[in-house]
Amino acid sequence: MKPEPADAGNAQGKLGFSRAYSLALSPQIVYARSTLLQHLVSSRVYRQLEFLAVGSWWVYASEGTTKQLLKVPNGREDVFQDHQLDFKAKRALMKFLRFISEYEEQTEVWDDFRQQPFPTFLSQQFKVPVTLQGPLLALTLSPSGSSQTTTEYALPRIATHLRSIGVFGAGFGAVIPKWGGLAEISQVSCRACAVGGGVYVLGKDLAPTTRTETTSEGDIKLHLKDGEAVTAKWVVGGSSSTAEEDAYCRSTTIIASTLASLFPSIAEEAPAPACAVVVFPSGSLSLDDADGELPPVHIYVHSSDTGECPSGQVILYASTSLSSDKGFELLKMAVDALLEVIDVSPKPAVLWSAQYRQHASSGSETLPADSQQVLSFAPPSMDLAFDDSILDNVKAIWRKVIGEEAGEFLVFQDREVYDDDE
Repeated sequence: MKPEPADAGNAQGKLGFSRAYSLALSPQIVYARSTLLQHLVSSRVYRQLEFLAVGSWWVYASEGTTKQLLKVPNGREDVFQDHQLDFKAKRALMKFLRFISEYEEQTEVWDDFRQQPFPTFLSQQFKVPVTLQGPLLALTLSPSGSSQTTTEYALPRIATHLRSIGVFGAGFGAVIPKWGGLAEISQVSCRACAVGGGVYVLGKDLAPTTRTETTSEGDIKLHLKDGEAVTAKWVVGGSSSTAEEDAYCRSTTIIASTLASLFPSIAEEAPAPACAVVVFPSGSLSLDDADGELPPVHIYVHSSDTGECPSGQVILYASTSLSSDKGFELLKMAVDALLEVIDVSPKPAVLWSAQYRQHASSGSETLPADSQQVLSFAPPSMDLAFDDSILDNVKAIWRKVIGEEAGEFLVFQDREVYDDDE
């Protein structure tokens, strides 16, 4: 997605040329404990990638006329050093943090609360005050409101967040790829596949009413829109979904400011953060004529260190599961509230913005389903953090295609010789 240039002037005060931007349509963070990173190492693809640290997490709080961003504690040390928490709140939070580190072995503590709202579990089992429930909910990255976010959903996500901190360095537990997010991983993976003999042909859609034909050798034949026919032993594609409940409202906004206060130093000798997470909990924003509890809004703030925008600017990637037109109103309200609460003078200016509705889809609707040699991926997760179950789906199809002789999944040997400098 490339914004049109407004002027070739000062990068901080004006929109730069379109090639100065590399915007993601579906940005995600990757936790350090994700199996994706392990596969990037085993496949040798990691050599072509550069990862940046996800820094502070913030929660928007509004009480009367007071509006502020509260920094989410990043672990036990942050809890002890937070002077805004009284002793009782710290004790409750520390008790929960001890529990979450080994929650799988303590099912008796949370089993009765599996399908109950997570805030109910926090209140009844750990006496966590309401003011601290928002930050804990923020760590789940749940697209649902607090009353719809179950304990069973929240616990593994908070555990993954906390267990990932310190894996790659002090003070942070998630990363993002430089130069365009997860699309960069796809690009370098395709490049590696091409080096190994893979062939890519773009702009060759299947004919809308195509059906598979079986050749005498047992292969299948498919017809393309331009009349060309291709044969293959297997055809693997995606499935699509256009259901309204599978859609998110998203926006991308380019800001003429560094918003430096959102990127404080993570820890001593830690890398500079390139991404900050801002969460607007359900209930923190209100819309006229809105039905029921509004879902949260999540904003990923990417600095120019990502290579996605010129120096002196940041990109705000906002998302909400409210898929009606009200969702776009909610996103704009969240972006405006974020820029209003940031203590920067002059107030940050919006240089460019786009809104769109995204559906959970992994491919074309025209993929035929009349042959056992045609395999389809399930629609991908809309999670804001990379979902490792995607790799499980890929592995299952890979084993079916390769058969019994399949080796280790995504384990490749070097095709080129690298010296120490490389």
